[in-house]
Amino acid sequence: MRRIIYLDTSALAKWYLNESRSEDVEKFIQENAPVDISDLTGVEMRCLLARRRREGNIDPTTEMKVFSVFEEDVRQQFLICHPMPSGTAAAAVHLFSTLPEIRLRTLDALHLAVAREIQAEILVSADRVMLAAAQAMGFDVVRFDRPGTNP
Repeated sequence: MRRIIYLDTSALAKWYLNESRSEDVEKFIQENAPVDISDLTGVEMRCLLARRRREGNIDPTTEMKVFSVFEEDVRQQFLICHPMPSGTAAAAVHLFSTLPEIRLRTLDALHLAVAREIQAEILVSADRVMLAAAQAMGFDVVRFDRPGTNP
């Protein structure tokens, strides 16, 4: 049976854009594909690309090309995209009570709720807050938040 490895957008973006640790993420995804994401990831990826364009970091052609490649990876099931399960919002709300010391953000809580619902074993992120929350929830984590961290 395949291990469910959930990638949040902060890690997945490194697969599509040249960022710190992009080569590490590429290697990880190639060694572990397919990997799991959610519908929320698509929304966040589109937002991230639009923000990068507005900031002048990428041009409109690159923005559309990268998102098109992302969508094709989903169609080809290189990325397994899960719908947001019923009850995701309530599960995310609950996380703010169960993890009161972690400065969890809304989208992080939603990703974590989806990862739990799809029974992910491993959560992959470049976001330190999300990684702390995932560890507190009992996920194995793979960090891409700083050089020299796993894998």
